[in-house]
Amino acid sequence: MDYIYVTKENIEQEHICCAISSNSDVQVRSKKDWLYDRFEDGIVFIKSVLRGKCFIEYIPAKNAWIPIDADKYMYIDCLWVSGSLKGHGYSTDLLNMCIEDSKKKGMEGICILSTKKKMPYLADPKFLTYKGFKVSDEASNGIQLWYLSFNDSVLPKFKSCAKDCHMSEPGFVLYYTNQCPFNAKYVPLIENVSKDLNIKFKSVHLDTKEKAQNAPTPITTYALFFNGEYVTNDVMNEKKFLKLLSNLGL
Repeated sequence: MDYIYVTKENIEQEHICCAISSNSDVQVRSKKDWLYDRFEDGIVFIKSVLRGKCFIEYIPAKNAWIPIDADKYMYIDCLWVSGSLKGHGYSTDLLNMCIEDSKKKGMEGICILSTKKKMPYLADPKFLTYKGFKVSDEASNGIQLWYLSFNDSVLPKFKSCAKDCHMSEPGFVLYYTNQCPFNAKYVPLIENVSKDLNIKFKSVHLDTKEKAQNAPTPITTYALFFNGEYVTNDVMNEKKFLKLLSNLGL
């Protein structure tokens, strides 16, 4: 398999490998704008030459858009291989490229979010365990910070603001960034559904690194709360949201 590094120079021409086929889609535009602005912070985006879901995105943890303390660690935003490209060792290829690059850049390890059991949009804990990752920290909602250390460095951990995953605001509160392309479409959709149903809903757009690094949730791409309690990181479409409302008795 051959791979392509997406850069400022080629980002407009390259497909960014998510589950969206058109480069003109509003979701792709949102993601590309976010990604373009992160290159100066050291983000790396590597994708398969084949069209499909096969890529890795990582960035120095000091510049990652999540609330962690991970000095000299590289943080993996996303490692995604699925569909017909799954099962060929491409995840290992991409992870090894990240490890090699991180070592060259003087990093002391890499880290990534996961859970005890596989959850949407998070790394597979079975794969991480197989590759030698271990858990260094866990938030109250079960989101874990996994790490692979290259030496005996200080382990990465969540900032205190993200450990409890609780807030005082009533109703729904959604924290999100433009890192996930789906948010450009589905956040407004859920806002409109809530308005139509007279459901109390507040969206908090984490549009800077500083806001994301001080958020009350270990997941910042999409974190939905209800009456102060964390609910899910699964991006809600209308059907999912209406089902959630029904489950909550609303």
